[in-house]
Amino acid sequence: MAETVHSPWLTYTSMLSLLTLCPPFVILLWYTMVHADGSVMQTFDYLKQNGLEGFKDIWPMPSPIAWKIIACFGAFEAFLQLALPGKRFEGPISPAGNVPVYKANGLQAYVVTLVTYLGLWWFGIFDPSIVYDHLGEIYSALVFGSFIFCIFLYLKGHIAPSSTDSGSSGNAIIDFYWGMELYPRIGKYFDIKVFTNCRFGMMSWAVLALTYCIKQYEMNGKVSDSMLVNTVLMLVYITKFFWWESGYWCTMDIAHDRAGFYICWGCLVWVPSIYTSPGMYLVNHPVNLGTPLAVSILLAGLLCIYINYDCDRQRQEFRRTNGKCTIWGKAPSKIVASYCTTKGETKTSLLLTSGWWGLSRHFHYVPEISAAFFWTVPALFNHFLPYFYVIFLTILLFDRAKRDDDRCSSKYGKYWKMYCDKVRYRVIPGIY
Repeated sequence: MAETVHSPWLTYTSMLSLLTLCPPFVILLWYTMVHADGSVMQTFDYLKQNGLEGFKDIWPMPSPIAWKIIACFGAFEAFLQLALPGKRFEGPISPAGNVPVYKANGLQAYVVTLVTYLGLWWFGIFDPSIVYDHLGEIYSALVFGSFIFCIFLYLKGHIAPSSTDSGSSGNAIIDFYWGMELYPRIGKYFDIKVFTNCRFGMMSWAVLALTYCIKQYEMNGKVSDSMLVNTVLMLVYITKFFWWESGYWCTMDIAHDRAGFYICWGCLVWVPSIYTSPGMYLVNHPVNLGTPLAVSILLAGLLCIYINYDCDRQRQEFRRTNGKCTIWGKAPSKIVASYCTTKGETKTSLLLTSGWWGLSRHFHYVPEISAAFFWTVPALFNHFLPYFYVIFLTILLFDRAKRDDDRCSSKYGKYWKMYCDKVRYRVIPGIY
């Protein structure tokens, strides 16, 4: 039986919103950034005057070149996922008692991807400007193609699940939206969630960040300091992600959220469009920050990314050593929590209550949101739209924190209450 993450009412509302509002929002965001000077009011006035016909006119149809770019990128990343060497990594024990096994080669795939992309540009084989010039068509193709892919995941979950960590809630809409399989694979080795979340979603973010930088250079003959700060911070963050990719496989996205429309459509469409949007805005709106301000923003962003990394490193080291490590120079404080698997087996987990994790239960979200602000703020404040990603990320992570707390409360019971008594704040120390 699949676990319902939210109430059916909220699931229906969320799904209808995603299906009806998010696809047009992706296209409207692209149109506003690229063709309406980044102005929400300009787009609003256009739609007000031209109505639905005007909206149809600005929605680009997926073109053969868009499909070709997506297919080449997807096939290249799938090949790297399967072919590159990597250490064997075991994920956390699943609710059904399974231990997923991965090949940790994300950093190698990331380096090969960026070197290949820059090499193709440098030697005049492929111009990344083509990607930017066909961005609307690419997003349109991703909107439709990813929906079809999610139907495939739904059917696969019914017909050929990859493990016992799968099942139906009895409601087709919930099954489609939240997913049926926790670890869907094609064959024995190709993990679908690693591909959608990491190798397509996060990798496309890095590729598009470079694309926007190169496009601005080709348009203006130089890259503005605002674009440099934005691109460097995004690439450092994404490098941190792939450096730590095996740690990501232990997080809620992979270990608890099933592969459905919510997470897979989000990674295939929302990440390449919304997450990259500050850079998309800066292509046509180069801001000259000046060296002191640019360096200050860069250093603040780098500090946030480091703290975010150190939070994850602390918890990973704590788990790896079974609590036999030092946190900030001292032995860690912890709670030993027992829980039952779906098979009725009793197991124990250690809950870390010191270091960054003694400040709040999800403190790592604070530097993550702050880092997103610092790679957006080079756009300054002429328009609101570049900041949509920061607002969205804040809502997403606060919701994730609540869902994770609810799940842990259900899993650990009285031990989770002890943990919350010791670490009182959910995200922001002293506030929330």
